[in-house]
Amino acid sequence: MKTANLSLSLVTALALSLSACSKTEAPAPAVAAGVSTSSYDTVAATGKGFSVGALMSAQTVYVLFDPQCPHCAHLWKSSVPLHNRVKFVWIPVAFNPEKSLPQAAALLQAVNPVETMTAHEESLLSGKGGMAAPSSVPADLVLAIKANTKLLSTLGADSVPFILAKNPRTGQVVSNAGAMETAALAQLLGLD
Repeated sequence: MKTANLSLSLVTALALSLSACSKTEAPAPAVAAGVSTSSYDTVAATGKGFSVGALMSAQTVYVLFDPQCPHCAHLWKSSVPLHNRVKFVWIPVAFNPEKSLPQAAALLQAVNPVETMTAHEESLLSGKGGMAAPSSVPADLVLAIKANTKLLSTLGADSVPFILAKNPRTGQVVSNAGAMETAALAQLLGLD
């Protein structure tokens, strides 16, 4: 019994430490250092993504994500209850160009991004690999997704999901690398 409890504790600790996907698959730091207002402004000006949530909200939250990242899928699910309070801009990157890039392009072109992203993330979390996407991606989208991936690196982050927002109470830029539960996300965003 003691061995089973110890094994369960180790598995739980490992699962909690792996809350983000990275190019190297090493656990990510919880918060990226050196994220500033200029970083937020750069993401706002150059990141290519799709907007969901309260589109007229004064608060915009940027999420850099890889379509093949299960942690990003968990963050998507956690963000849905907050869609009525803030505007989220989901900015796809591609750590795995063969799979991530076509899915990112399909998400960027979706007529209904919420419906498409929800179906994609459910498929990913159920072990089905996410949505089927065409292998041919328009050149402008390839360039945009590669620029998004480079943008992630310029922020000093190397894992996703990567959240960047301004806390409305303090005005400070906040960030987080990794998935979060809804309550923790709301707290980070100053919504609680």
